Amino acid sequence: MAEPVTVERRGYVQVITINRPEVKNALDGAAARALAAAADELDANDELRVGVLTGAGGAFCTGMDLKAYLRGDKPNIEGRGFGGITTTPPRKPLVAAVEGWALAGGFELMLACDLVVAGQSSKFGVPEVKRALVAGGGAALLLPRRIPYAVAMELLLTGEAITAERAAALGLVNQLVPDGTALDGALRLAGQIAANGPLAVAVTKQIAREQADWTLTEGFLRQAELYKPVFDSKDAREGAAAFAEKRAPVWRGI
Repeated sequence: MAEPVTVERRGYVQVITINRPEVKNALDGAAARALAAAADELDANDELRVGVLTGAGGAFCTGMDLKAYLRGDKPNIEGRGFGGITTTPPRKPLVAAVEGWALAGGFELMLACDLVVAGQSSKFGVPEVKRALVAGGGAALLLPRRIPYAVAMELLLTGEAITAERAAALGLVNQLVPDGTALDGALRLAGQIAANGPLAVAVTKQIAREQADWTLTEGFLRQAELYKPVFDSKDAREGAAAFAEKRAPVWRGI
């Protein structure tokens, strides 16, 4: 049988592909564990700087495999959420490359990513209420923080999908690209990120994700604790030296 999740390396970028096209990449337990393992590899491997998450066969992910769910096989990992990343996403940046449907848990996987590139005809939604379920993988918590409250409630309470164009207008999608080119677009974006200092990128993501829970005064103190080691790093000196010498920097992650 095919692996439920495939992983490949392209330079400094890890490409994670949900590989269950026969069910539009809905996750069962095995796929969730494989996705979590891929995210762990992204963070553990110093030669990887950015991840790209996509789906095989023209769909991103349609959420939980309901047939597997009826058998008691759930794609949630204790303490880590749906697919092992919605509660605890990777420390390093993750870019979603969306084609086709990003629904339910699949939409929540997208929300766990930091940037999104989507094909023009892709669709997004959280239809859990249509099946008497709750969007517990992050959508009910995050959507009201990411888009206007009334619009978030429209998506959450009606369960109806929206177009990629509307998702982009709401700020959920960074780039709209022709269908079939989302992965290429995501790789270009990932390449731009990977060219930057890896320590600085990781800490910048950490500050941006955690700041919502901080007061402004606390935030300045907390971020200083996080970024001081970056300013003291060899990479920071390399960045300054490369600028002065008008050459490309060579990052070492230290």
